[in-house]
Amino acid sequence: MKLFNKPGACSLASHIALKEVGASFDLDEVDTDEGRTKSGLDYTKINPKGYVPSLELDTGEILTEGASVLQYIADQYPQSGLAPRNGTIARARLHEYLNYTSSELHNAFGPFFSSKATEEDKTKAGANVAKKFDYLDDLLADGRTYLLGDNFSVADSYLFVVSNWSNFVGIDLKKWPHVAAFVERVAKRPAAQAAMKAEGLI
Repeated sequence: MKLFNKPGACSLASHIALKEVGASFDLDEVDTDEGRTKSGLDYTKINPKGYVPSLELDTGEILTEGASVLQYIADQYPQSGLAPRNGTIARARLHEYLNYTSSELHNAFGPFFSSKATEEDKTKAGANVAKKFDYLDDLLADGRTYLLGDNFSVADSYLFVVSNWSNFVGIDLKKWPHVAAFVERVAKRPAAQAAMKAEGLI
């Protein structure tokens, strides 16, 4: 497999998941502004949507959209426990948390990474992100270690990456102690450490 990634972007969640399952894969870094990969490929032909992640399977097929890539990785390595069994309420919860992270939290951070966003846009975005963290802090306040309880899942990988963006946009996670503790827990996992080191983030 080959993961097309951008350091620190949401593709980091897929990178962490691949490290968690011990998969054999290559990385090809994408310059999303130029539409080319570090190896010289035209990324627009790999993923016309232009963003990461994309996962090239051994069959040559290309899988896109972070939540789909994460679930595919987990399902290829069921022994990893990164996703509950299909048809269970736990699996539905996994979808719930992946969707929330994607459509709500990830989306809320958008203006911080847009060259077209004004300072007013970013101020509004900060307030929106805060509302998302309010919900997540309440969710994690029951003492659970990870989103689904004691077991780490691909939803945790995604939530960790997006929540950690707060450190780059001036949002202090100390306001949400349960979210901050969650981010610290995931950051210490060997797979997260390995993926972040590979991307030059630590």
